[in-house]
Amino acid sequence: MNKIIINKNILNGKFTFMSAPIEDVTDSVFRNLAHKYGADLTFTEMARIESLVRNNQSTWDRLKITDAVPTQIQLLGANEHSLKKVIDRFVPTNGFTGFNLNLGCPSPDMIKLGYGCALIKRISKVRKLVAVIHDQGYPCTIKMRLGLNKFEKDKKVYINLIDAVDAEFFVVHTRYGSQTYAELADHSVLKECLKIGKPIVANGDIDSLEKVEFLKSLGVNGVMIGRAAVKDLAIFNRIKGIPAPSVEELRKEYVTLSEKVDSRFRYRENVLKRLGAPISTNKEEFK
Repeated sequence: MNKIIINKNILNGKFTFMSAPIEDVTDSVFRNLAHKYGADLTFTEMARIESLVRNNQSTWDRLKITDAVPTQIQLLGANEHSLKKVIDRFVPTNGFTGFNLNLGCPSPDMIKLGYGCALIKRISKVRKLVAVIHDQGYPCTIKMRLGLNKFEKDKKVYINLIDAVDAEFFVVHTRYGSQTYAELADHSVLKECLKIGKPIVANGDIDSLEKVEFLKSLGVNGVMIGRAAVKDLAIFNRIKGIPAPSVEELRKEYVTLSEKVDSRFRYRENVLKRLGAPISTNKEEFK
């Protein structure tokens, strides 16, 4: 079916560093530099399935992978029939490693539509979405939170979903949807997630070697870094102990590459205003 051979064993048995999907930030330029400086796997910004079905060109542009950087395409939605239309139309290119379903977006507008965090307790629905992707021969991973709210976290809806859904790996952002970034991520939940025996990638407040070593000691299969990576695109290599350029050098390299590929202004603006800045605790800044 596909001319591109896709490795379904995405993690390859190695501890994997991932650059998180962030809207209006993680375009091909950002992903290219994140990978150059230590991210083993990158993700596109999320694309709404229904917008793709409506043939919105700017949304389809989010799916474009223009180089060989290992990339997962993140999709947001809840209708398996619409998802099938998108997957049927999709043509994989070099760099594509699979689709990632967004079960973590905390936006009230998306939750009202039954998207993002609202899907965590809808196990049957998630299984149908995953099956659509798998049926077409593509890997499917999941990025999720611990539920919509504290009640869902306490009910361990996230455990139920990991246990019941067949995905290549689960990225667990250890907050629930209504939490702000001012509240610390709760990595203690990862021990119970790992007991299920499926690949787990930790996400949330990861910004140092000490935190990565702690998470490794728990047994996670990798880490995903978001806000800290936008502040320092080379954080992956710094954590690995590999020499990396200064933030100012990264800014210059980002501008040069952006001009070369003629990236859209909003990406340059959003990245350049954050590179080197303190990490924000504003929930609305990073979804």
